[in-house]
Amino acid sequence: MEIMDNLEISETGNFEDLMGLFAKNGLEISEEDPVPTDIVKGWKAELVGRLIGGCVLSLREGDYIIDGIAVEQDYRSTMLGSKLLATALDEAKKRGADSVYLVAKAPGFFRKQGFSTIEREEAPIFFECFSCPQYLKNCFPEVMKYVITK
Repeated sequence: MEIMDNLEISETGNFEDLMGLFAKNGLEISEEDPVPTDIVKGWKAELVGRLIGGCVLSLREGDYIIDGIAVEQDYRSTMLGSKLLATALDEAKKRGADSVYLVAKAPGFFRKQGFSTIEREEAPIFFECFSCPQYLKNCFPEVMKYVITK
């Protein structure tokens, strides 16, 4: 499926909607959780006014992270996830970042985008999943890093 002409990607300050999208698409975020206060920017992808994708870039303890990215199931083969991620990486680069981190449930996608898996010990300690009771029991995410070339 190709991305339709009437798809719009834009910045958003409505992070509650993005958190709902993330939770609906399997990210371990509850719609009841408070919106993180370290968000740099968020982007939404809408198709005829319907939210079908989103991405959040945060700055935590001096490190940039993709704090959530999701695309509705029916639109995952449209390159929308790649476009949202590229938008966030471009923003991090504009802000002078050397690298961007994330915790991936779909590491294959992120590897195709230039991310590399790193050891937990190499990762910033701000990832909440390390303290989650499901971590390494029935959830096996990979910590990944993208190195920004200047």
